[in-house]
Amino acid sequence: MKVLVIEDDAQTLSFIERGLREVSAAVDTARTGTDGLFLASEEHYDVIIVDRMLPHLDGLSLVRALRSNGKDTPVLFLTAIGGLADRVEGLEAGGDDYLIKPFAFSELLARLRALARRAPSVPVENLLRVGDLTLERLSRRVERAGRLIELQPREYQLLEYLMRHVGEVVTRTMLLENVWGFHFEPRTSVVETHVSRLRTKIDKPFEQELIRTVRGAGYVLSAPE
Repeated sequence: MKVLVIEDDAQTLSFIERGLREVSAAVDTARTGTDGLFLASEEHYDVIIVDRMLPHLDGLSLVRALRSNGKDTPVLFLTAIGGLADRVEGLEAGGDDYLIKPFAFSELLARLRALARRAPSVPVENLLRVGDLTLERLSRRVERAGRLIELQPREYQLLEYLMRHVGEVVTRTMLLENVWGFHFEPRTSVVETHVSRLRTKIDKPFEQELIRTVRGAGYVLSAPE
């Protein structure tokens, strides 16, 4: 089960993410409505958890935008706004279920599984392969030449994006927007730093490099010729 959690409270977000990973769910997270809408629009998820009170774009508007764009991913509202009229409003906006805070994780998980069972089956490419490098999206397992490679969450996201665009020049701006969720120039070397760390794990222990820099343009991940 792949879940997107859109929640601005760090403690709640960490609690949900940890619980879902313990049951082997793949989890992406967003702290603002705009970032959540971008991820929900670009990626496939089995279920999306949305708080109603979010910075930049509230949960109701987020779900309405998804539905108007043809996205039918099941949505569970998880919020402290629990009046009858509020619950009706959430469901009429396009939500599929509504759970009030505070909540028990066991109930949240049961509701997510029920929504995932109802969701239409959409084929998702689980295994990405470039040369002798493989990435399993559901388990987040990365190997090269049969050797397990341990990646930090952001390194994994960076590698997955590069592998999904194999052979293409990926610019710094594309990485900032799609891996970090930045829609502005942060004026830091965060991309360069993480690419360097990724190369240390993916390329340096092996004879042939997969990631190369295109001067003045960005990066390309491709199999050696």
